[in-house]
Amino acid sequence: MDDHERCHWPGTDPLYVAYHDEEWGVPEFDSRALWEKLVLDGFQAGLSWITILRKREALRNAFAGFDLEKVARFDDEDVARLMNDTGIIRSRAKITSAIDSARITLRLRDKGVDFKDLIWQVQDHRPVVNHFERGEVPAETPTSRELAKLLKSHGYKFCGPVIVYAFMQAVGMVNDHVVTCFRHTQVGKLMRRYS
Repeated sequence: MDDHERCHWPGTDPLYVAYHDEEWGVPEFDSRALWEKLVLDGFQAGLSWITILRKREALRNAFAGFDLEKVARFDDEDVARLMNDTGIIRSRAKITSAIDSARITLRLRDKGVDFKDLIWQVQDHRPVVNHFERGEVPAETPTSRELAKLLKSHGYKFCGPVIVYAFMQAVGMVNDHVVTCFRHTQVGKLMRRYS
């Protein structure tokens, strides 16, 4: 373990620490990666994020590497296969939601709406750098409520404002590393490229 001061939430779990130090808060503009993260955040509903991290590779395998075209073609046999996969979260509602969201995302793309643009438009395609102290980070914001409403209007599920805010934090729409965390400055510098 190093001596960097970081956000308190990853604790000392090496997988969680690596996620915090390398992924969380880094701006993501790839539509496939953004869709995967939204699906994973949907699977997290009612669970801890470390549970999802531990099952992430199994979920990637089960969902064909989160290839939109492949997942959109999943049928009842695939749902049954996934319900029997002990490596993933076996919630029929979450599994069918992931499949439906692939279909929705492809329909939007066919209409000329790229997923990254759908997501980032709520912030004019720019990350926001916050300056929170420990204990000040909100669970949801007006922007997460706006994005949740937008996603729901297109038919996405498991995307309430709290889940959406966790998604926004993870994909670097906001820098919510607390100001004492060593990643706050690093991520802030990355975000300046997009301002």
